[in-house]
This record gives sequence, structure tokens and C-alpha cells, in this order.
Amino acid sequence: MNEILKTISIALKAMKKNKIRTSLTILGMVIGVASVIIVFSAGAGIESLIVSQIQSFGTDIIQTEIKIPSNKKGSDNSLGIVQGVQITSLNLDDLKDLNKLANIQNTYAGILGQEQLNYKNETKATTLMGVTASFIDIDKSEIDIGRFFTDAEDKSLAKVIILGNKIKNELFGNSDALGKFVKLNKTNYQIIGIMKERGAMLGMDFDEYAYIPLRTIQKRIMGVDHILYMTHGIYNTEIAENTAEEIREILRDNHNINNPDKDAALDDFRVTTMKEMMDMMGTITKYITLLLLAIIIISLIVGGVGVMNIMYVIVSERTSEIGLRKALGANKSNIMLQFLIESILVTFLSALLGIILGVIMSYLISIIATMNGFKEWEFIIPIKAYITAFLFSIISGLLFGVYPARKAAKLDPITALRK
Repeated sequence: MNEILKTISIALKAMKKNKIRTSLTILGMVIGVASVIIVFSAGAGIESLIVSQIQSFGTDIIQTEIKIPSNKKGSDNSLGIVQGVQITSLNLDDLKDLNKLANIQNTYAGILGQEQLNYKNETKATTLMGVTASFIDIDKSEIDIGRFFTDAEDKSLAKVIILGNKIKNELFGNSDALGKFVKLNKTNYQIIGIMKERGAMLGMDFDEYAYIPLRTIQKRIMGVDHILYMTHGIYNTEIAENTAEEIREILRDNHNINNPDKDAALDDFRVTTMKEMMDMMGTITKYITLLLLAIIIISLIVGGVGVMNIMYVIVSERTSEIGLRKALGANKSNIMLQFLIESILVTFLSALLGIILGVIMSYLISIIATMNGFKEWEFIIPIKAYITAFLFSIISGLLFGVYPARKAAKLDPITALRK
């Protein structure tokens, strides 16, 4: 033990004697270690943000949406929707059948469209959200002023509209918008409500949406009978997956889908519980984190090679010192241990400084994220981040310090003293 402490003392003195070289050696590793901490922290922060935003839709819901079916087992050709393929099989008859299930409390159906909203000389490109009246009972959106439309207004194709908070402010400013009319397709729609500010979630800014009755957008604007999705409010979340399977069976029967193996790829719809959605988002975040870590590990390896090169130079510069120590009785293991400890100390110090820098940067990132509207972003640094940083640093010190240390240990004392 005394020998190791003595060796550590010698290594520290050597590092202190060459401060600039030691600092440059440490710098590359510090940046790599800090990056590891930042990636883990950002990954945890993004995951907390996504989970919070998904939960903000409610944990007691199941989502049903259209999907491109595939004849190939196990595949999911959802890309077809983006390419313009239309699925028109999901409709309001499905909604009626699904509402009969024991665990479904209520359901709203929806379809999206893009239109120009006009008021006097102001024009606003708007995402129209056509929904059934039960939307306001299931979704977490709330009315700020006025009211939401009724089921009777939906069935009568009423020309009424509810504006998102941002749209109202852009078209009307501080003036009252309730009761006034805006134009859609050259037709007047009366404003009966203004939504409370909600902000952006999962890439959707709800304050930029305008809400109109589903049948109104189907018949008066888009000329369609189908819907894009349904959101089901359920009584018991513990049997959500069983309810989801019941939904699948009813829709397969309604859509005449022959699918005895219950292969999701063959369905023209997708049913997702909130647990499945959160698990899916967690998996995506995990793989993104791993991808970034793989890139960072490459930079850490480069930093480790830098440590090896510096240690190699140190051995060359201290050849006479090595010769003197050997002449005084130091054996190969003593010399090798000295340079190996010096390499480990460099990487350990790098890990320590890198972690401190990474924590500071991660905290600043969380503050910036919060200031930019991502209020659910939490400042989290998982324990595995610290463990990964320290382990990689120590392993780097051992791996990249072995060759220079062995070279130093093999030096002939007489030859070394002559240099």
C-alpha cells in the first residue's frame, strides 16, 4: 500500500511539473466525458417531456387511427399515408359500435384539414380540427370564453367555429371575437368560443387550431364521409389492453378484414393505449441516446489515443529518470505501475472535471428548454451517466496507458542513464 501511495505521489509531481502538457491531455477527455453526461441528461429530459405531454392528453384514453394495411406479415406500411394513399374505411358507424363496449365511457371522432381563415383584411392559414361534440368532454382542452358546439349543431351541419388562442389574437387582437363571423371557403362561420391557451405538444400547437363540427367539415368543406381517428375515454385503465383488443375485433368485423392470426400489419387501423404510446416513445428516446453515445465514445477513444501519445512522449523525455530509478533498485513492475497510475490519474481527473462541466451544461440546457416553453423538461442526470463516464475514463487510462508503461518498464537502465 505504501508503495502505491508513493507511486501516486511521484505521478502527481510529474503531472504538476508539466502543467500545460497535462492540461492539454486532459482537455480532450473532459469534453468527451461532459458530452456523455449531457447526452444522458438530455435523453432523460426529453423522455420526461414526452411522457408529460402524452399524459397531458389523459392516461384514461385509447387512440384509434387509420393505417395503410400490408399484405406482408409483420410489416406496417404507414408511410403510404404520407405519400397520399387514403384510407376511408373508418367512419361514424364504427364510433357508434365501439361506444357500446363496457369499458368505453365516451368517444370523439376527428378529421383534420387546412384552410384559409379570413376576417376583414386579415387572412390566416389554419389547421381545421373537425371533431364531434364529445371532444370537449374527453380531451384536456378547455374553453376560455363562450362555449363548445353541441351534438345537435354537429348533426345539423352548423356553421360555427371555436378559435384557438393564437388565432384569435392574430385576427382580433385585444377586441372581443365572440359572436363575430369569419370566412371559410367564402362562407361565414360564427365564432361561439375561444379555447384556453394550451401551447405546443408533440409538435402540435393547439393554439393554432380552429375547431368546427365534424359533419360540417365533412360535408361543407371536404366532401368526405370518413374520419382519421377516434379517441376513446375509458373507465378502467387496468384493462385498457383488453379493451383495445375488443376495438380491434369490432373494426376487423366492420371493415371485413380476414385476419385470423390478428396480425396488426393486415389491419387498416391502429389501436394504441397510452401505455403503449409511452413505451414506444421511451424506446425511441433510448435508441437516440445510444446513437449519440456511440458517436461520443468515438471522440473519447480519440481522446484516449491522445493520452497514449502524450504518455509515450513523457516516457521518452524521462528516460534518464527511469534509468536512475532502475539503478536504485526499482524493478519493471515499479516502473510500469508508476506510468500506468499517471495515465489513470490523468483520465480520472478528466472524468471529474468532465462530469462537473457536463452537470453545469445540462442544467443550463434544462433552463433554456424551460424558458422556450418546454416546461415539462426536467433536469435529470441518471446514475448510469456518472458510472459510464467514470468507467470509460478508468478503462481508457488502463488501455491507453499500458503500452507507454510497458515501454518504460523494458528500458535498459544503463542505456537509459546515458540519454
